[in-house]
Amino acid sequence: MASISVLHWHRFLGLAAAMTLAFAGAAGAQPSSGTPASGPAAMAPAMPGAAPIDRAKILSATGVFGDFSVYKLRGEYAMLPAADRKAAAAEVLAVIDRHKDKVTVDAYLTRGFDANSDYFLRVHAYDLAAAQGFLTDFRATRFGAYSEVTENLVGVTKGLNYISKDKAPALNTALFATTYTDPAPRYAIMIPVKKSAEWWNMPEQERMKAIVGHTETSLKYLVNVKRKLYHATGLSDADFITYFEVNDLEAFNNLSIALMEIPENKYQPRWGSPIVLGTIQTVESVVNTLSMTDRGM
Repeated sequence: MASISVLHWHRFLGLAAAMTLAFAGAAGAQPSSGTPASGPAAMAPAMPGAAPIDRAKILSATGVFGDFSVYKLRGEYAMLPAADRKAAAAEVLAVIDRHKDKVTVDAYLTRGFDANSDYFLRVHAYDLAAAQGFLTDFRATRFGAYSEVTENLVGVTKGLNYISKDKAPALNTALFATTYTDPAPRYAIMIPVKKSAEWWNMPEQERMKAIVGHTETSLKYLVNVKRKLYHATGLSDADFITYFEVNDLEAFNNLSIALMEIPENKYQPRWGSPIVLGTIQTVESVVNTLSMTDRGM
């Protein structure tokens, strides 16, 4: 009888252990290696009633941080079941909603234009840590976990250093009088620029002369090209992040050629590397397109 009781006791312990493992697996199971885990389980719930950040205000203000992150989606993502890809896309939108009171997020589809990326994000925040918080949560989603970062640049918006009202009043007036008149832009281009040590050690008057030439060359193209400049010295491996929106890509090509031909270009060891071109879309559109949520595999 004693041996039978011991046997039953061991069977009971084995059953209890199996049940414990089953419950633990159901609560915290992780996919096999190579499969990114879902992020929302670890994320804090959204704050109810949080008002979105004022987009027009943050895009026009100085002292705002811009974080540009470029991504290549791993091929395995397309092999996930359609339901999983649809859920992964929904996770991204939920994360954006959670951070809407601290950041704005713009998305661009680059697939088909660039061998090293499928999309890029432009995140604006008054506090750079807020942009980091959003991007950390974004990478914790399944879509983000399957996305490899191929470039990341951070800059800050500032007032004009050279073509200001006090230093170049006539050119400043002409610059602000020239407005975009083309149809709504469909394309965005991000180009990092690094200046040489020789440039930074030039007398300010010489740099001013070069920037005047740059501005005068650019003026006639500004009816076709929207542009925004981010200062990145000390924040990224670039001195400037130049961002453009266009509908007429030929006009942008002509602007680029014109700027290659001016003296300032001799002091730019980095112009591009990479140049990232994408179509301007909503985050939802980019994520759903890359997730192929409208069809199964």
